[in-house]
Amino acid sequence: MQFYCSTCDKSYPIAGLEYRCKCGGLFKLKKNKGEEVPKLVSLGEVTTPLLKRNLNNMDLYLKLDYMMPTGSYKDRGAFTLINKLKELGITEVVEDSSGNAGAAIAGYCAAAGIKCNIYLPESTSAGKIKQATAYKATVVKVPGTRDDTAKAIKKAAETTYYASHVYNPLFFEGTRSMAYELYEQMGIPDYVVIPAGNGTMLLGAYIGFKELGKLPKIIAVQSGNCDPIYRKFKNHPGHQYTEMAAEGIAIQEPMRIDEIIEAVTDSGGDIITVNDDEVKLAQAMLGEIGIYVEVTSGAALAGAFKYFKDSYNSELKIVVPLTGSGLKK
Repeated sequence: MQFYCSTCDKSYPIAGLEYRCKCGGLFKLKKNKGEEVPKLVSLGEVTTPLLKRNLNNMDLYLKLDYMMPTGSYKDRGAFTLINKLKELGITEVVEDSSGNAGAAIAGYCAAAGIKCNIYLPESTSAGKIKQATAYKATVVKVPGTRDDTAKAIKKAAETTYYASHVYNPLFFEGTRSMAYELYEQMGIPDYVVIPAGNGTMLLGAYIGFKELGKLPKIIAVQSGNCDPIYRKFKNHPGHQYTEMAAEGIAIQEPMRIDEIIEAVTDSGGDIITVNDDEVKLAQAMLGEIGIYVEVTSGAALAGAFKYFKDSYNSELKIVVPLTGSGLKK
């Protein structure tokens, strides 16, 4: 098992400090047939439930990924990434995330006995970092913008392993497990509607279904306030991004934007946008049926309502993953 550059095909060891190729290309994972990451560390992962519910006169299958151990689907990626690092003898990592990815990496590092350093903007609210600090991660607050934090993490990654949920392919190797679970629970669905920021769930699902031999149509959902993937996909000009309710997908420059577009295109899917009112309404509708999720999870449901508004067919199997717990904030 090793990394290779998606641009020039050069190979890199997983345990190395390089997190992208010297040519600038991003890494993908190369593994032998049947090769899997060992399960040395666990927080009690479960196969998350799949509930069929009628919402807005549509039968939808809700994948409850907020029921993972640290409260979000990011545990799928963290589980695989940290287990591999444990096997390799990595003793300390850095990561830049003030949200679910940071909490997941911190939680699994705590279970694995790996020192974890989470870099985030100095302006990040205390509530967003409470969970990471509960796992005894060291929080490094960086003055300035999110870009300043990105610069700081790259400096730190020169000497400490970068356990990135964006750059490290092992994270996507973990998030692909949702596809396998869905296959066991219902077969291959017709559609999967996924909120997209950095694309960690979307790319994992794509990898998993590709391995299974059949792709559902992937519908990626972005906020109209921050929609770089949608704009590139539709060949629309960029615009000034503004604050948004679904902050979990507020990524202005997704590093794997071309891979995301390629995955959606290969599946025959689409990329759409929703507004804050639609997202909040969808989140509230879930609460009314006993499901409490973070605002970003409402984006996927809002996307399903919008995409199938004039084309819904009761014979379609439509999956809406719910990405994070409402208890997060």
